[in-house]
Amino acid sequence: MIQNVVASANLGTELDLGMLVLSMEGAEYDPETFPGLIYRLKQPKTATLLFRSGKLVCTGAKTIDHVQLAVDKVTDAVRKAGVHVEKTPIVEVQNIVASSDLEQPVNLASIVITLGLERVEYEPEVFPGLVYRMDSPKVVMLLFGSGRLVCTGARKPVDVEVAVGKLTEELRSADLLTR
Repeated sequence: MIQNVVASANLGTELDLGMLVLSMEGAEYDPETFPGLIYRLKQPKTATLLFRSGKLVCTGAKTIDHVQLAVDKVTDAVRKAGVHVEKTPIVEVQNIVASSDLEQPVNLASIVITLGLERVEYEPEVFPGLVYRMDSPKVVMLLFGSGRLVCTGARKPVDVEVAVGKLTEELRSADLLTR
C-alpha cells in the first residue's frame, strides 16, 4: 500500500514568493525559517514546496495521479496569482514509500544470515527493524519482527510490487516464511 509519493516539477519561471504568499490562500512563507513557500491542498491531501527558482516538490500524495492533480492545482493557483507559467510542468517521481505485511512474524536474526551481511543492517539495540538494501529494483526495505515492512526509494509502483515479491520469495525459499 503506497503511503507517500514525493515528486518534483519545474514551473519554468522565477517566483516572487513574498507576492505569492499574499495571493495564494493558506500559503505559508517564512524565509527566516525555510526558503520555500508551503502550499497545502485538502484534495488531494498534499503539501507542495515552491522555491524562488520555480522548482517545486509535492509530498503526501497516495498515488501518482494524485501528485499530477496536486501539481496541476498548484500551477493553476500560481497562474491565478498573476505568474505566467507557459506550459504544464513535467512531474518526476523522486520517491515512493509503501508498506506491506508478510502476515506472519519473522526471525530477523535468521534473515540477516539469509540475505547476506553486505546488503543488510540489523542492530536491534539501535533500531528494531532490519534494513535491507535491494539492488534490483533499487529500494530500501525496513523489515520488522511482526512481518510488517516499509519499502522506500521506488520511483514506480511496480518497483514496490517487484521488491516485496522478491523479498517474500527469498524468505520462502530459505524456509523463513511458513505461508
